[in-house]
Amino acid sequence: MKLTGRQLLHTTIACAMAFTLLAAPLTSGGTAYAQEAAADQVKTISTAGMQSQQQATSHIQYNIQAKLNTDDMTITGKQTVKYRNTSEDKLNDVVFRLFADANRSKDTQSSMFVRANGEIAKEYPDKKPEDFLGGIDIIRVKDASTGATLATTNEKQALTVQLAKALGKDEEVTLELEYKTKIPFGSQRLSYYKDIINGAHWFPVMSVYDEAAHKWNKTPYSKTFETDYYEVADYTVAMDVPDKLQIAMPGQMSEKSGEAGRKIVTTKSDKTRELVFFSSEKFHKASKTKNGLTIEYVYYNDNNDPAKTAVINKYIDEAFKAIEFFGDKFGKYEYPDFRIVESHVENVAVEFARLIQMGRVSPNAVPEKDSVFVHEIAHQWFHSIIGNDSETESFLDEGFADFSRVYYYDAQGDKMNGFDSARIETFSLDRAINSPNDKAGDSPDALYYKKGRLAIYELYRTVGQEKFDAFMKEYFNRYAYRNATVAGLLQTIEDQFGKAVRDRMDDNLNKPNYELKPEYQMTEAEMAEYMRLSLVGIYDGIDQSYPKLPKETMYKVLNKAMHGEPLAIIYSSPVSAEAKKQQEQFFENISNVLDMGGVKPVILSEKQAVKKQLETSLAKSNVIVIGNPKSNSFIQALKPAIIAKAEQAGFPWKEVMNTKGLLGGYGIMHPYNKDRLVVHYFWTDDHLTQKSAEQLLAGIGMQSLSVMSNFQQHIVKKADGSIYKDKHVENPIAKFFEQAE
Repeated sequence: MKLTGRQLLHTTIACAMAFTLLAAPLTSGGTAYAQEAAADQVKTISTAGMQSQQQATSHIQYNIQAKLNTDDMTITGKQTVKYRNTSEDKLNDVVFRLFADANRSKDTQSSMFVRANGEIAKEYPDKKPEDFLGGIDIIRVKDASTGATLATTNEKQALTVQLAKALGKDEEVTLELEYKTKIPFGSQRLSYYKDIINGAHWFPVMSVYDEAAHKWNKTPYSKTFETDYYEVADYTVAMDVPDKLQIAMPGQMSEKSGEAGRKIVTTKSDKTRELVFFSSEKFHKASKTKNGLTIEYVYYNDNNDPAKTAVINKYIDEAFKAIEFFGDKFGKYEYPDFRIVESHVENVAVEFARLIQMGRVSPNAVPEKDSVFVHEIAHQWFHSIIGNDSETESFLDEGFADFSRVYYYDAQGDKMNGFDSARIETFSLDRAINSPNDKAGDSPDALYYKKGRLAIYELYRTVGQEKFDAFMKEYFNRYAYRNATVAGLLQTIEDQFGKAVRDRMDDNLNKPNYELKPEYQMTEAEMAEYMRLSLVGIYDGIDQSYPKLPKETMYKVLNKAMHGEPLAIIYSSPVSAEAKKQQEQFFENISNVLDMGGVKPVILSEKQAVKKQLETSLAKSNVIVIGNPKSNSFIQALKPAIIAKAEQAGFPWKEVMNTKGLLGGYGIMHPYNKDRLVVHYFWTDDHLTQKSAEQLLAGIGMQSLSVMSNFQQHIVKKADGSIYKDKHVENPIAKFFEQAE
């Protein structure tokens, strides 16, 4: 299979986020941080006052008492909910969302976690399919003023409560609900796995009333993406938990002793869109307070590795930078707290109100390059403060969060993660950006994130930065602590910039096949340079992250060439017509990635030309050799030294090359130059069979030069595809790309 430069680019961009977490460690910047809290300590977060918008009482208030039982992984809860009707309609009922019931059946669980649960099932073969299921049982619902039990209807994750008396505008009702929630095993948003409990969607939450449609939202949780649609509310939560558990929740937390072996962890979290918790016995905590905001990172550090603690503190610094930037551009983050929780999720990060869930952090991570981290922080504006119906208008949170991410990086001078990373996306989609989840197909990322951020970028370029920033502040002022809509966004655009700009944005969002205006698109030269810098950055990150990789690791020949070291390609010659064709096909395949890296190799095959340059230009070059060694003048001229270098690298050169029917590749240090590398892609017959050619051309060649695969020093296969010899270092992210193939 031949990959085009464009295909390689999209593959490169797709994996870039994963590689940023593998970049080299940085030294501490000398900032004074709060003392790291040991696993058996808890701190009370500063209760700095909130500003004017935060001081108003929400029209929904929760007082929740819950008990977490880790023996059977259940939560028994009792909550009092005060609800004030803000609509003009008389309400005869109210509705609570029971998103925990999405776990009643595998058929209703989110498909986002199917792969992860499949891997977990292999890891825990004793677990039964029903262990991955859960749900919430409603015991009773009462009118708190009378104590009377109210009639309810529970259907498709929606609990409808018939009120004893219709509720007029600005009238209040207080309800008491008792329930029991079963936490499923696995990787869902509500789940337990290893040492952590993920606690989203664990209690009945008030639905959103649509005054225009005169009905409550009852849409079940999306199987294909997200359905996070809430009103802001004031929460007081007291959770009775085992004493050893460390708990993370949004809000101002405190704790006190409970029954023997237990404690009560309390949070006060006003004007909060959703209330989640995470718990583990292994959590450590680090925090810093600045200008009335405390940022806390809850993380794992089983070995008390100082490098891990140092990088966590750097993440806290990066969070402050991002929050300050977004606050300046959009509107102030008025909460006194923000938390980041490390968990076992792989290749996924999740936004919640005043809290984000990240995957495991490497001690070698570079927070300044962790674009996923910045995206999730941006969700505090576009999900938490400004809400929306993420079932029907996911663009409003994902598009704006991802635009905010590239805006942030562009302002930092990071062009690779800035606006150019949005402009480079030129693919077409036959769906509108403003599509509901069930119409996004298998492309929510392409639709809501990539196309969404591009449409916002076009608006930014159309009106200019100053006017765009003013527009975003107006949008924030209109919808902070409320739920926005695309119609409301378009009206704000019209009010600020006029009907023509609004109509263009309307078309961009609501018609299929959106493309960025030509005048804002990348030129071919800009695109080529972006591709080159993307590749160089990723390869440099791997080099820095894995400084102990053997020098003979094959991908290094490409990275060295991308940094300006000369590269020569040497064919075997003379050879049969079939072998010659296969050598050319192999070079054509790897030339795409060479072109993308800006590498222009010298190509040699004629024996006298190789001999003439052997001790001059070829002694200064990295070399890629292609073909049977017996007919390759470079190999034959340096054969004793090549055999010796191969033995030093652990590659049995003589054995392999004297065995018929083998093919593969190996890396050695240049016999004439300790700073250069030789990589040889070979076959031991005259030419390859069709099956063998596919293995070498589309498999071994590209994989050995790629940092998306395992770090290969040598690999030899038989004609049937089985491994004959192999030496590599495991790449922890390789499995994601293997599964995607």
